[in-house]
Amino acid sequence: MILTVGAPRARAFGFALLAALPLLSGCASVIPEADSRPTTVAPAPSRPAGTPRPYTPRPSEGSSAAAQPIPATARAPLPAAPVPTDATTAAASGVVAGPDFATLGVTAQQATAALAAFRISCPSVQRRTDTSGLTQGADWTESCTAAKDWKDGDAAAFFTRYFGTVQVGAGTAFVTGYYEPEIAGSRTKQPGYDVPIYRRPADLIDVDLGQFSEDLKGRKLRGRVDGSNFVPYYDRTAIESGALDGRGLEIAYAADAAEFFFLQIQGSGRLRLPDGGIIRIGYDTQNGRGYVGIGKLLLDRGELQRGQASMQGILDYLRADPARGTAVMNENPSWVFFRELTGPGPLGALGVPVTGRASVAADPKYVPLGAPIFLSLDRAEPNGLWVAQDTGGAIKGANRFDSFWGAGDEARAIAGGMAGRGPALLLLPRASIARLIPAH
Repeated sequence: MILTVGAPRARAFGFALLAALPLLSGCASVIPEADSRPTTVAPAPSRPAGTPRPYTPRPSEGSSAAAQPIPATARAPLPAAPVPTDATTAAASGVVAGPDFATLGVTAQQATAALAAFRISCPSVQRRTDTSGLTQGADWTESCTAAKDWKDGDAAAFFTRYFGTVQVGAGTAFVTGYYEPEIAGSRTKQPGYDVPIYRRPADLIDVDLGQFSEDLKGRKLRGRVDGSNFVPYYDRTAIESGALDGRGLEIAYAADAAEFFFLQIQGSGRLRLPDGGIIRIGYDTQNGRGYVGIGKLLLDRGELQRGQASMQGILDYLRADPARGTAVMNENPSWVFFRELTGPGPLGALGVPVTGRASVAADPKYVPLGAPIFLSLDRAEPNGLWVAQDTGGAIKGANRFDSFWGAGDEARAIAGGMAGRGPALLLLPRASIARLIPAH
C-alpha cells in the first residue's frame, strides 16, 4: 500500500485483499520465510505476559459504511499471446501496442491531475533502474523536460504527444483502494488515549544476507541481539503486552487499537489531536514478522462471510466484542513503526507525495514507477488516468493496482470497498515503444 505506508515502502494496500491475501505495510526488505514464524519472546514486566492492551470501541471515529459501487462497462482487453509460465517481468510477459491516448476518453481533470503527479515523479523516474524491462532512464528525458513547463490546462495534449499505450500480458487488471486514515490521537498518554504509536527502536537491526552468501543476495533479515544470539524481534503480542514500555519510543497515543491496527496496514496516516491539531505519521520500518491477514482467518473460520471482509466489515467484527477483537488482531505478528512527517505527503515508493485520485501502487517488475496508467474497469470510480508512484506488499504481478483516494470520510468509504476488474493500459515514452514493438 501509506505505506506506506519514502524510500521503498508501501503504504498501501487494497482493503479488499484483507479477505484473501497476506499484507505487509512497507516493502523495505524481503523477509525470509523463516523469520515470519511466530516465536515466544519475553515481554517487559510492566504488564503480565499475554495481557494485551484492551481497547474501547469508538464508532464515532468514522463511518463503517463502504461506498456503494458505481457500475461501469469495461473495455475489452486487446488480443494477446499467452503469457509464458515462467514470466516474472512485464517484458517477459509480452506487450501489445494499444490505441492512441486521444481515443481513451480521459477527462481534462484526470489528465491535469496525472500530469502534476508525473511531473513531481520525473527526477526519481530518470534515476531509477526500471526492473520491468520496459523502459530505460533516457527514454523519459523528452517527456520529463517537456512536463516542467507544460500548461496544466492542456494536459491531455501532453500525454497524446509524448506517450503511446501498451497492454502487458492479458491486460486484465484487479484494482483495490487505499487512503490516508485519520484517527484520534494525543501527544501524551491520557484517559481515552493509551495505544502507543512507536518510532523505530534502536535495537531493531536489518541484516543484509547478501553480504554473507551470493545465494541470499537481495534478501534481508530483521531482528535483535539477545546476548550472543540474533533473534526475531518482538511480535505484536509481546509489544502489546509491554515489551517496549519505558524506552521513550512513543510518538503519540491512539484512542482506538482497531483503528490504529488498520493505520498500520496503510502505512501512514493522520492523528487528530484533542485540540483539533493534526500529526502526520509515515511508515519507517516493520518488526520483520510476516503479515497474517485477519480477514482471511475470519473467512476460513466462517466468522465472516464473503462480502463482509472489507475494512469496514472487519472493524465492525472487532468492535462487537473487544476481547475477541484484541485476540484476533494479535494473530497478526507484524508491527509497524512510524516516524513523524512534516511537509507534503504521504510519500510513496518514489519518495514523492502521492495524490488522491491520481496515484496508484503497482508492482515495479511489471510497471515502471512513474508511468501513467489507464484503467477501464467494471467500477466507474477508478476509471481514467493514474500514475504509478507507490508499491505494496500485496500488490504483485501484472496489472495489479492499488488506487489511492486521499484522506477523509469519502476516501475511506471508497477505498474500503474498492474492487474493480477490467483492462489496463500502460503509457510509455514513444522511444520505449519503438524499442519494444519495432514494427509499431
